[in-house]
Amino acid sequence: MAPNPLFLTTAVEAVVHAGALQMAQFGQHFQIDKKGTIDLVTEVDVAVERQFRAMIAERFPDHQVLGEEFGGAAAAPPGACWVFDPIDGTSNFAHGLPIFCASLALEIDGVAEVAAVYDPTRKELFTAERGGGAFLNGRPLRVSSAARLIDAMLATGFPYDVHTRVDEIVGLFGAFVGQARAVRRLGSAALDLCYVAAGRLDGFWETDLKAWDIAGGALVVAEAGGRITNTDGQPFTSRGGRVLATNGHLHDAMLAVITNFRASRAPKVTL
Repeated sequence: MAPNPLFLTTAVEAVVHAGALQMAQFGQHFQIDKKGTIDLVTEVDVAVERQFRAMIAERFPDHQVLGEEFGGAAAAPPGACWVFDPIDGTSNFAHGLPIFCASLALEIDGVAEVAAVYDPTRKELFTAERGGGAFLNGRPLRVSSAARLIDAMLATGFPYDVHTRVDEIVGLFGAFVGQARAVRRLGSAALDLCYVAAGRLDGFWETDLKAWDIAGGALVVAEAGGRITNTDGQPFTSRGGRVLATNGHLHDAMLAVITNFRASRAPKVTL
């Protein structure tokens, strides 16, 4: 199945509509529930995804949907599957912090072919088509040229079980702080990836992610000339849960930091 123009049109329409729903409620009183100790879901997440699923059911009834709030196939299914995060950065949204977006990718046989990520607070629309480049509000995107970690602005995110893994998560964060110009933690993996594509960030790493967090942004990075793998340097898959995205120049150096940190934590073998 080859992508057609209606796929990108639908992706853009979906995330822009999601952004309108987000902004209509942002800063207002709305219901917030917990999916885990620190994992939040709002009534806005649910409403956005419900409307998106209705759109896909009407336009492409034979397509599948994987979304954060109502689930879907855990493994990449054959054929077309829309991978959707109605609000990436829900904790920010719930706290009134304006760093969030809607993120969408259309995967065909497990490979992202079309992506759209929309930040409604900045009115920034990131789009990409496989082989067709990446764009911000219609302008071509290109990753940065930073070639040394000391000249790099990096970003990461923390998993929802961070309280049980503080030494591991903060330890690796510290390892990068010791080598990079700066390290940020913004709270939206999709925007982190798009910022790598835009050259605002030079690299991003995170583990324990879901497909809806990264499927769209990963394609934007790749089409902007960046490099994307898992955190072991193996080929990236949206269902793999681990991502390292860079401008390409810094990829091996960032892999080395991750590898060396993990080696330092490995149990010592005594003979």
